[in-house]
Amino acid sequence: MNSIKDNTNPEFEFGIYTLGDIVKDCHTGQTISPQQRLHEVIAAAKLADEAGLDVFGVGEHHRLDFAISSVPVMLAAIAQVTRRIKLTSTTVVLSTIDPVRVFEDFATVDLLSGGRAEIIAGRGAFIESFPLFGYELDDGKRLFAENLELLIALNEQEVMTWEGRFRAPLHNAEIAPRPLQPKLPLWVGVGGSPDSAERAGALGVGMAMAILSGSPEPFRELADAYRARGIAAGHAPDKLKVGVTSHGYIAKTAAQALDDYYPYYYSYRNAISPHRSPSYTVSRGEFESSVAPDNTLAVGSPQQIIEKILYQHELFGHQRFMAQLDIGGLPYAKVASAIELLATEVAPVVRREIARKNAGAAR
Repeated sequence: MNSIKDNTNPEFEFGIYTLGDIVKDCHTGQTISPQQRLHEVIAAAKLADEAGLDVFGVGEHHRLDFAISSVPVMLAAIAQVTRRIKLTSTTVVLSTIDPVRVFEDFATVDLLSGGRAEIIAGRGAFIESFPLFGYELDDGKRLFAENLELLIALNEQEVMTWEGRFRAPLHNAEIAPRPLQPKLPLWVGVGGSPDSAERAGALGVGMAMAILSGSPEPFRELADAYRARGIAAGHAPDKLKVGVTSHGYIAKTAAQALDDYYPYYYSYRNAISPHRSPSYTVSRGEFESSVAPDNTLAVGSPQQIIEKILYQHELFGHQRFMAQLDIGGLPYAKVASAIELLATEVAPVVRREIARKNAGAAR
């Protein structure tokens, strides 16, 4: 495949992300090894880079049905086979990891990648990391707030003196290495909490909204609250970035997309969902309702995905869309085809329409 034009800092960014889940293939009954899963993630990142997508993300879990627990190690490997795509966490669970370790690891990725690292930090939907690393779940919100403020400070200062509640104090501590970029881009992952949106705005970091099911309309309030709080805190409006992350899949026709993706989506939701119960199911009818134009699941033909992203852009005015394509044991060949369609048929049209809209608004 020929690479398409290098889109450096486009008005609207496209990306994909993965959590590296390991789920039995619903058709063959086979489960790939963690080693093969990691190699397929690296191959997907390489393809996304060559196709002209802007961002590739990997997420952190600590369970046997996920292959990725060390996000910066995975991104360092990906950095060696890519040349321009941004490399991010989706997300790093900041409540249960030392912010100093996070910063130094991602600064290292930034140096290895030539200045392409960024961090999306979140609280996460799963709780296995709390007992694993010796933290109390009841402290989760306070841990995240404290760790986020420290991470922002580490991004600003080479030598730190700091004291908090949960971590040992820092006394003239040298924080090394420093990234190649002047500062690492920081985002907060938000699942639906207005308080989280306002905190991200007050701190002046990006906000990545995880919109995985239901109508996207309620998230408009989050985007508005984030920007309002950020502006009130003195941050320039153009520095307040909003991203959308969603489950998704693209095929040449809508019917093919539904038929391809539904069995794997069903498998993923039943095997992985942190909210599942023994009787939990996703019917085909519920699935098809979720892919309606005014719903969130980004599954369909290229034209349907274009229309869905543009519809959401009217709601949020966001600057980035990232899709989780590879869930539930979906074979790599289908993931690769969806990446190419996203890069070559969806992204150019959406970028053109948003650029046209922004140019009109500037007149």
